[in-house]
Amino acid sequence: MENVRKGEESEEVEIDLDSSDEFENGENPEVLWRKAPPAFEEEEDSIHTSTLVEISDTKPLITSRDPRGINESLKVTFEDVIAEPVSVRSGDRVWLWSHALFEVSRVWIYRAVSVLLAIPLSVITGLLFALLSCFHVWMVGPCIHCILIGSRWLQSLWSIVMEVIVQPFFTSAGRCCGGFSIHLAKE
Repeated sequence: MENVRKGEESEEVEIDLDSSDEFENGENPEVLWRKAPPAFEEEEDSIHTSTLVEISDTKPLITSRDPRGINESLKVTFEDVIAEPVSVRSGDRVWLWSHALFEVSRVWIYRAVSVLLAIPLSVITGLLFALLSCFHVWMVGPCIHCILIGSRWLQSLWSIVMEVIVQPFFTSAGRCCGGFSIHLAKE
């Protein structure tokens, strides 16, 4: 897919699903599929989207809906799912219609399911995160601070033990062992 910038013309892609060049009334066949120019992106890497996703009756309000790449594994195209080897091939019309129906069903079923589930799940996850935040702010945080205030004497005692007993012991053990030297000689 070519990277199309603002001001450049997009190329037109035609898919002829009829074998005849003209309809019964003598008119030329209409362009069945037009490739819309993708939105201008600030990044150098263009995100691969199908032609049907680029053609939209509404302009997107948010240009990047996955800025952190959380759903990289869901970038699936027709060619990622269905591929025919050279030895067995279906007819060209079957392939074109399969591709078109795959893309249309993928986009519209996702939209239908997201209309049914997005708002209730957003409310549920918002409620869950609000409860967890409230629990953390009003219960976990104060409990941790109470424990830290109550155990301040234990922290002081531990630092005294480390400075008076443990540090001198390991310092003298290091100096004693520092006098040893090992020489490796080849035979």
